[in-house]
Amino acid sequence: MARRGVPVVLHEMRPVRSTAAHKTGQFAELVCSNSFRSDDAGGSAIGLLHAEMRRLDSLVLRAADACKLPAGGALAVDRDGFAATVTAAIEGEPLIRIDRQEVSALPAEWDSVIIATGPLTSPALADTIRLLTGEDALAFFDAIAPIVHRDTVDFGIAWFQSRYDKTGPAGSGADYINCPLTKEQYEAFVDALIAGDKIAFRDFETTTPYFDGCLPIEVMAKRGRETLRHGPMKPFGLTDAHRPDTKPYAVVQLRQDNKLGTLFNMVGFQTKLKHSEQLRIFRTIPGLASAEFARLGGLHRNTFLNSPKLLDHTLRLKAMPRLRFAGQITGCEGYVESAAIGLLAGRFAAAEQLGAQPDIPPPTTAHGALLGHIIGGHLATIDAGTRSFQPMNVNFGLFPPLARRPARNGQKSALSARAQADLDRWISGRGAQAAE
Repeated sequence: MARRGVPVVLHEMRPVRSTAAHKTGQFAELVCSNSFRSDDAGGSAIGLLHAEMRRLDSLVLRAADACKLPAGGALAVDRDGFAATVTAAIEGEPLIRIDRQEVSALPAEWDSVIIATGPLTSPALADTIRLLTGEDALAFFDAIAPIVHRDTVDFGIAWFQSRYDKTGPAGSGADYINCPLTKEQYEAFVDALIAGDKIAFRDFETTTPYFDGCLPIEVMAKRGRETLRHGPMKPFGLTDAHRPDTKPYAVVQLRQDNKLGTLFNMVGFQTKLKHSEQLRIFRTIPGLASAEFARLGGLHRNTFLNSPKLLDHTLRLKAMPRLRFAGQITGCEGYVESAAIGLLAGRFAAAEQLGAQPDIPPPTTAHGALLGHIIGGHLATIDAGTRSFQPMNVNFGLFPPLARRPARNGQKSALSARAQADLDRWISGRGAQAAE
């Protein structure tokens, strides 16, 4: 908005008031993983979203690219450097005024408001939103993975390798620490996860569902003995550097978490285990017997709207159009998806302030597909008031099908090529005729 000449007041309650997950007053503090996931624009929907955001001059992607770390085919960032880069950019914008106070109400004189309070909306503002929407917000649990000090990993057991030796935006093909488990070790580990003491739910949390894209490791373990081995602990594409003739039955991967390479997070190991249990159980993983943890795992409750029922096609609250929502509170999941919806909300709001019609991205693009999920555009035949709405990461299942179906192994690249061509048409104002 500011870069389009629209003055903005940015209200941020941190550090005056923090949340259960944040530790600093920096903007864009990453509280879960430091990964923005795959950067492959031709083979993954999230990589395509990266490419589109770069094309739209996203501050978040510029900061991520400036602070990227080795992570195979993924885009991972130094979390402190990333937050500092975003913060400096925002503080340097002459048309942005930052107000470090909690907002608990939305004054009537605020004629154009974007609510981007994320999954950890303060209780007072959450109550205000509930009153405005006329119904309770929905909620789900999201979890935080532990972070290990690299110098406490036993590299007589562990080794560096990316799955299938894949290189990424800052990678070498040997970007992850890999800890191998035999069948017996894996079975014992699964048993320990299931039996381990967990943090008890509070009364109001007992009916809150988990988000399937970020399940606690012990919840995955309870879903079946092989679930972890075909999920975050899959051994495929990896060769034990110490025993190349022996195939690991399962592998725990750790991904670089800071620029110095001194901290690595346990991929997919978000958990609700008590801290003492985490120390006991995770140190049974080969290579981590003496591991020291910079942060242990945790769990927090996320809040989101029933957006298909409540929001219009430009993310405005139908009952009060002066209010617009953005980010994870709208029902998208993931850092990148949240930033992408924020980018769209800013473009829509700026257009209104400048007397223009908001320009909706084509549904064939990653931005348009994600927006369609949020507002129910691809489910127009289903009653948005009765269907079950759950947060979702961007994926090719949200995109309109191709008019001419390519060979199976070429479908993702064809969807990506169409999206990028249609995005270019949208940016140039030439419409969005599908480029099949």
